[in-house]
Amino acid sequence: MMSDRLLIRIDGWFKDLSKLRLVCRFSLMMKAIAKPIGLDKMETIESIYQRRAVKHYDPDYVMPAEDEQKLLEATIQAPTSFNIQHWRLVLLKDPELRKQVRALAFDQAQVTDASLVVVFTGDVKAWAKEPERYWVNAPEAVAEQLVGMIGPFHDGREWLQRDEAQRSIGMAMQTLMLSAKALGYDSCPMIGFDIDKVAELIKLPEDHVMGPMVAIGKGTKAAWPKPGQLPLSDIVSENSF
Repeated sequence: MMSDRLLIRIDGWFKDLSKLRLVCRFSLMMKAIAKPIGLDKMETIESIYQRRAVKHYDPDYVMPAEDEQKLLEATIQAPTSFNIQHWRLVLLKDPELRKQVRALAFDQAQVTDASLVVVFTGDVKAWAKEPERYWVNAPEAVAEQLVGMIGPFHDGREWLQRDEAQRSIGMAMQTLMLSAKALGYDSCPMIGFDIDKVAELIKLPEDHVMGPMVAIGKGTKAAWPKPGQLPLSDIVSENSF
């Protein structure tokens, strides 16, 4: 639970309603001016239902650089707490490196055959690394208020730092996979690999954590039928369990 001292500080920051209204107006303004990057080939809901974990890819297909750029730009639109953007993406481009990773991933073919393989990692100390840059385009009052909250909220709470990094990774992964489907690509999230050894191969910094990998490319074999979703009645509650 939050300490009383932290709660008092946060409460003090938000008692100034004029600043709070400014935060809200800025958020709405940013949503209004966000520029699409050509990901309108498929409706969002359709992408969600059509996305599957495809295992087999055309090894000869080369993804155009423009598509790769679109996918990466879309990925970093995913939400993160305090806009810290913890994710750090490692693109496996070297064929020999891919072979080594495949050997550490139960010989899964998509590691070498997919057009793009992204290793998701997170910087658990991103909150302390020049936090002003996360709000560089915000009005001064908004930036001052939110940047001032980042340190007290994270300092000394290592579990939170790691959790936030992993949460950010998860949201960015889904954003990448849905964007890939919208552009006509298949994808496959992967956790079946030796995390520690892959971390060594990519020279993971000490203050980073490993996340899953995502393979993207032109699928050559459809995924099997969906095994089944639990009914909403088993998953959704109103107000409490």
